[in-house]
Amino acid sequence: MADRSLRGMRLGAQSLQSEEGVTFSPRVSHTYLCATCARETVMIFSAEAEAPDEWECRFCSQTATRLVDSKPVIVDHSDEKVPRTHWDMLLERRTRAELEELLEERLTFLRARRGQQKIGA
Repeated sequence: MADRSLRGMRLGAQSLQSEEGVTFSPRVSHTYLCATCARETVMIFSAEAEAPDEWECRFCSQTATRLVDSKPVIVDHSDEKVPRTHWDMLLERRTRAELEELLEERLTFLRARRGQQKIGA
């Protein structure tokens, strides 16, 4: 029974859905220029969507900038937060002198412990 129901049908090759009655949203294409490889990437977005000023270059994976009237858009990165390192966070809580004192205490403790292990072994 199952053998006859699949006869003449290529599984996965054709969709049973039709595009009848489907209205596509309006689209807009934006061009991005990569400063590294100097190649252009064209991306298509919905007309309602706001296009980003930067996009990943499809050729070299570097950052490409959107072109408006054949000129690259100026991207302002001043509002981006600079990531803090562990050292920066330590310096916010303690002075350098306090950190050196803590380091010396810890080194003394570790050296004493290492000396005890050698004697006990």
